Amino acid sequence: MSRKGHSRHGRGFGIDIGGSGIKGAPVDLEAGKLADDRLRFDTPQPSTPEAVAATVRRVLDHFGWDGHFGCTFPAVVQHGVVRTAANVDKAWIGTDAVTLLTEVTGRPARMVNDADAAGVAEERFGAARDCDGTVLVTTLGTGIGSALLIGGRLVPNTELGHLEVDGVDAETRAASSAREREDLTYEDWAKRLTRYYRQLEDLLWPDLIVVGGGVSKHADKFLPLVECRTPLVPAQLRNSAGIVGAAVLAGEHEQWLGMHSHK
Repeated sequence: MSRKGHSRHGRGFGIDIGGSGIKGAPVDLEAGKLADDRLRFDTPQPSTPEAVAATVRRVLDHFGWDGHFGCTFPAVVQHGVVRTAANVDKAWIGTDAVTLLTEVTGRPARMVNDADAAGVAEERFGAARDCDGTVLVTTLGTGIGSALLIGGRLVPNTELGHLEVDGVDAETRAASSAREREDLTYEDWAKRLTRYYRQLEDLLWPDLIVVGGGVSKHADKFLPLVECRTPLVPAQLRNSAGIVGAAVLAGEHEQWLGMHSHK
């Protein structure tokens, strides 16, 4: 294999797998930005592991990428194995995604939870880049995704959107989808977010909370109304966060493998 576009030249590759679309692009790992226009395909229906893996290969082939790559996935991913499946085919549960993707694409793969990838991107290059302490990144969308980073190290698969608040799953009342479904004003939604974030504060005592998801582009309409002691800031990387974070994590894993292969 050639080393074209390889992460040792400061570039990586990230792919963001979602329930409706699969997006990918090469990433400038020094700047934390996409190094080319991203390519998007519709997520196959049904979104079986084999069908999704074949689409991932199409993305890599399009860019001629032949090195390590990272993928985000909307699920708990434990040591490369998918444990849950909310918006994708249930056949994913129990699938060794890293082995499958590596075999189907012919390139070494890493797969991580989508919120974790976004959190890493925000911590390295975005809204949390100047915070050395405990950072909590939440993505407000259909549900609530979460990423917890302590001193720059990711604590994977925190799933804090499923924290029970007032007897219900927090995301059922505080996600962006709940605001739309119940036609809440930003003021009323902010009260629910206040309740949610205060619970997280009391459990984790973070130094910074970063609020992401598509609604973060309207942060000025609701973040100032959320009342908690931790600084709350909007995410900065927006739609590229997952791709950037996946590429960063894949590059770090490649370095780790390189260090340990000589022992």
